[in-house]
Amino acid sequence: MDFSLQSHESAVPCEIVADEENGRYMLRKADTSGEVFNTPSELIQWIEANWSPEQFVSPAAFHEMIKQLKSIYKEIEIYGNQSKDE
Repeated sequence: MDFSLQSHESAVPCEIVADEENGRYMLRKADTSGEVFNTPSELIQWIEANWSPEQFVSPAAFHEMIKQLKSIYKEIEIYGNQSKDE
């Protein structure tokens, strides 16, 4: 799942990638630098600690992104643990 959020700080949008099939969790910040994470939990924690809805043109899009990322994380926790147990 990919998200693109327009920041007030840059003409280049912030990009968030949560690819559970390939285990890729990363983002591009307003300054175009990036961060890479091992788990969706780490990605969510970083976003919540470093970004706020007010930084973006659409705060609603920020909230929706967080909601969807947390949904992905819950699915991985539920279904990921079941496949490990089998």
